[in-house]
Amino acid sequence: MADRATMERIWEAHTAGEFVAQDVEATMDDDPIVVHVPTAMGGSGYDGVKDFYARWFIGRNPDDFTVRSISRTVGDDSLVDEMIVSFTHDIEVPWVLPGLAPTGQQVRIPVIAVVDFRGPRVRSERIYWDQTAVLARRRSC
Repeated sequence: MADRATMERIWEAHTAGEFVAQDVEATMDDDPIVVHVPTAMGGSGYDGVKDFYARWFIGRNPDDFTVRSISRTVGDDSLVDEMIVSFTHDIEVPWVLPGLAPTGQQVRIPVIAVVDFRGPRVRSERIYWDQTAVLARRRSC
């Protein structure tokens, strides 16, 4: 079991790997699970998660994509992160707006990540947001 400071450090490195370095393998468990609940996207097992990140996530975010942490709760082997994700919808973003052509509109989404650890590695991520509200706002623009 990792201590709380280690889990936070690993999660920060993991999110940097998702959005900056575009490499998450260094922080993932050997048998990970990633689920973006609203779109039912993700993967399980090393190959499934690697495929999800490569095909649908890493490098598939607009240049102005930002994640701002609102609050974080850390337990014995998990953490819950409340964030605001913001970007201009100027490219297709399949993991959050699958099949929706770019609108050029600003997108701002409250997101919750529930992250479980196995030792000093990310074992699972369950990501939640209100997809109905996101789609309704995009279609009304």
